[in-house]
Amino acid sequence: MTSLSAFDAASILIVLAAALGYLNHQVFKLPSAIGFTIMGAFASLIVIALDRIIPESHLTPLVLSFLEGIDFQTTLLDGMLSFLLFAGALHVDWSQMRRGRWPIIVLSTVGVVLSTLLVGVAAYALAHLLGINAQLIWCFVFGALISPTDPVAVMGVLKRANVPPLLQATVAGESLFNDGVGVVVFAILLGVANGTDAFSLSHALRAFLWEAGGGVLLGLVVGWIAYRAMRSIDDFNVEVMISLAVVMGGYSIAHWLHISGPVAMAVAGLLIGNAAVAHAMSETTRDYVLKFWSLIDEILNAVLFLLIGLEVIAITDDARVLVLGLALIPAVLAARFLSVGGPLLLMRSKLSFGAIGLPTLVWGGLRGGISVALALSLPVSNTRTVILAATYIVVLFSVIVQGGSIGRLIGFVSARAGATIGTAAVPAVTEGAAL
Repeated sequence: MTSLSAFDAASILIVLAAALGYLNHQVFKLPSAIGFTIMGAFASLIVIALDRIIPESHLTPLVLSFLEGIDFQTTLLDGMLSFLLFAGALHVDWSQMRRGRWPIIVLSTVGVVLSTLLVGVAAYALAHLLGINAQLIWCFVFGALISPTDPVAVMGVLKRANVPPLLQATVAGESLFNDGVGVVVFAILLGVANGTDAFSLSHALRAFLWEAGGGVLLGLVVGWIAYRAMRSIDDFNVEVMISLAVVMGGYSIAHWLHISGPVAMAVAGLLIGNAAVAHAMSETTRDYVLKFWSLIDEILNAVLFLLIGLEVIAITDDARVLVLGLALIPAVLAARFLSVGGPLLLMRSKLSFGAIGLPTLVWGGLRGGISVALALSLPVSNTRTVILAATYIVVLFSVIVQGGSIGRLIGFVSARAGATIGTAAVPAVTEGAAL
């Protein structure tokens, strides 16, 4: 296959996204994340089937070569993610998020660590039960990459689900920040697994504080500079460019300083989406800025979930590994239930989301592109093959099954609880006096 340039690869993805987006809008009418993932996965299965029927076609190696040329891990973590997090954070209501700050802080830190441990132990037990040789440390690495919920997938689903504002802001806030924490935990465990670092709790805490704390500080700084600049002018073209500069320049600075770019972009997006949109923009500028980022969000979402679907072609055909991936689906959900339910139970005196809180946070905690990108970043080995296959299977289930049914689940639980969803009169949602 002739080597494709970056422009050629981007062109192919945009053309595919536009064609499949049109097909989804006209025929299937599914949420974009779910529609693109299903259609991408279906296209991959067609390629595999045609390769089996006509072996001389060599379609599978052709598609694999194309996907490897894109470098999903670099494309997402060092490119798309900064834009997606900023665009998502622009629409999160800070006042509601502030009310749910304690669940967000606890779930995005303690919850991620607890889930990592639970998933790691479950993966180790299941792997040995199936006769797959797996070291415990690599199982914890898998737990770290699969535990963070994907903000892109989560916020895409929340747009369509009828969730009370406080709970919606909490789910969105947790997903915005727990991926940064998850990446830090993943990096620490990967260093131990590779033998390059000896595990030390003090080292882990220092790394977390530097990356996550530095990300928060950088996000506040670049967001504040952008806010002051936007407030001093009234030109929508320049203000759109300023927002682009925040994302591209801010993420590059974070990479250079070795701090969390995802956390920085989430904070900057929150600051601009609340303070700048309300106080630094005219109505015309506000309309242009929000529509610009809405378009960026839609395009990159389409490409991201299409890529996730297409990556199905890379899943191994080892039956034991496929069974392991399927067995890990309930294990990951159980870990999510325990890592979310425990903290919420302890905090119930300060903030309770009522009957719909736990089901929404558990079933709505979707895994997505970040987990796939982290799995692809692992060094080539038999262990990587197993982890990659398990990650794809869990992510596909999460996006398609959980994402496709969360709205109905919320409606069912709300009806059973007698709650009135989407209004301030939801009796199940209470706010503690301490908040």
